[in-house]
Amino acid sequence: MLDHLEFGAVFAEPFAHLLLSGAITAFELTAASWLLAIGLGTVLAILRASGAVAAKVVAAFVSYHQNVPMLVQILLWYFGVPTLLPYAVQSWANAHNGELIYASIAIGLCMSAFFSEDIRSGLRSVHYGQQEASRSLGLSFFATLRFVTLPQAIRNALPSFVNHTVMMFKDTSLAMTIGAAEMTYVVREIENETFRTFESYAVATAFYLAVSLSLMGLGSLVGKRIQNQAR
Repeated sequence: MLDHLEFGAVFAEPFAHLLLSGAITAFELTAASWLLAIGLGTVLAILRASGAVAAKVVAAFVSYHQNVPMLVQILLWYFGVPTLLPYAVQSWANAHNGELIYASIAIGLCMSAFFSEDIRSGLRSVHYGQQEASRSLGLSFFATLRFVTLPQAIRNALPSFVNHTVMMFKDTSLAMTIGAAEMTYVVREIENETFRTFESYAVATAFYLAVSLSLMGLGSLVGKRIQNQAR
């Protein structure tokens, strides 16, 4: 039956251009979500370590985003949240690829909960004696975090970072439900046009597999380099 497969139909114009566009959108969505997730996740982890009140608020935030399906969060941000925003903001978002904006926010917020827990675990793995030594040298709480504990925490949390980054990349496919023209959305459109179901989704499978393995390999290389520098 393999002689009936025609991958050329999937890669022919204008579908080749659509595949490239879908891949670029998937990378843009991943990058935007990752930057939000890692930035907010770091802030959340620091806040959780700074006081009891902040810790409870952050714990509630983390619990919500870890227990509500990401698809539901994406739908809430795309269909629900805009209704609470001023009309001018809604119009601006709609004119500037609102699907990508809202999906990036939803995915970034969701994954920030996971990244914050990774950093929190990393912080807890740093021996408390280092914090005491830093404070005895006159460093403030935030200076100790910045120069002593946080760099070590991020290094210790790197394997979890890589795993959650790969998971986040794969979950960007959920953005197709709100019309974001990433790879899964594009492949579905190509399948509808060409009726080449296996070939279309095989291309998407190969894309996600290749990028996921590449991210894991890159994370492994970075981890080994950091370990060698720490010795």
